[in-house]
Amino acid sequence: METFQGKTAVVTGAASGIGHALALRFCEEGMNVVLADIEPAALTAAVSELESSGYSVCGVVTDVAKPEQVSALADAAFDTFGGAHIVCNNAGIFTGGLLWEESLADYQWSLDVNLWGVIHGVRAFVPRMIDQGEPCHVVNTASMAALTTMPFAGVYHMTKHAVLAFSESLYHELALTAPQVGVSVLCPELIKTGIANCDRNRPAQYSGEGDIVESDARTMVHDSIASGVSSGLPPREMAERVLEAVKDNRFYILSNDGWMESARTRIEDILQGRNPTLAPPDLT
Repeated sequence: METFQGKTAVVTGAASGIGHALALRFCEEGMNVVLADIEPAALTAAVSELESSGYSVCGVVTDVAKPEQVSALADAAFDTFGGAHIVCNNAGIFTGGLLWEESLADYQWSLDVNLWGVIHGVRAFVPRMIDQGEPCHVVNTASMAALTTMPFAGVYHMTKHAVLAFSESLYHELALTAPQVGVSVLCPELIKTGIANCDRNRPAQYSGEGDIVESDARTMVHDSIASGVSSGLPPREMAERVLEAVKDNRFYILSNDGWMESARTRIEDILQGRNPTLAPPDLT
C-alpha cells in the first residue's frame, strides 16, 4: 500500500500497548480507525482520546476468541467506514510455567486468543478485502517467540510459531490468488505493554477451579516478563515498523536486538541436525 489517507484500518487489542500505538499511527496517516478490545472501559478511553484529537475512529468491544464477535467487528468496519484496508490481528495474551503443570485452561485460552483470534480475523476480513479489489494489507502479530524457543514459556511459543506458519501460508495463497492484498507478520521483542498483567482479562470459562495453577515456575516467568516489559521498547516503535512494512509490502517485521541471534542459533540447530541449544537473547 502506498496511500493511506481516507482508508480504513482495524486493530484488535487496540486499547493499550502495541494496538493503541498502531491505532494512533494510522490516525496520523489520515486513516479511519476501528479499535477493538475486550476491555470496555479501556476501549472507551482510547476512543475518546483519539476523538478529542479530531481523528475519525470508532470502538467495538470484541473478544477475538469468539468468531461471531470478530464477524461483528468486520460488519462494524464496513457499515461505519465502507471498508477495511489494513487489518491488524494484534490481540494476544501470555501464560507461563512448566508445560506439564500448566492447566488445560491455560492452553485453551492461549490458543483461543493468540491463534484463533488471528484465524477469526483472517476469515472475517480477507474475503471482504479481496472483494474490494484495491490494495489492502493484513498484519498478524506474532512475536520473536515465533522464531525461538525458551523454557517456561512453551505454550506462548507454540501459539506464536503457529501464527507465523499460518501467516506465511496466507502470504503465499494471497500472492497466488489476490496479490493486491499484502501480508506482514509482526515479531516484537520486549515491548512496554500490559501483557504481564493479561490475567485482568481472563474470561470466566478459563478461570474455574484448578484453571490457574500456582507454581514456582509460573511465578518466576511472570515476574521475569513483568520486569522485562517494564524496560522494553515503546509501542510506538512497533507502529513505525508496521507502517514501513505495509508501505514496502514487506512480510517479516523482526526484532533488532539479541533475539535475532537466538533465532539464528535455532535455525543452525535445525540445519545441522543438532539438539536444541538454549540460547537466551543477549539484551545488554
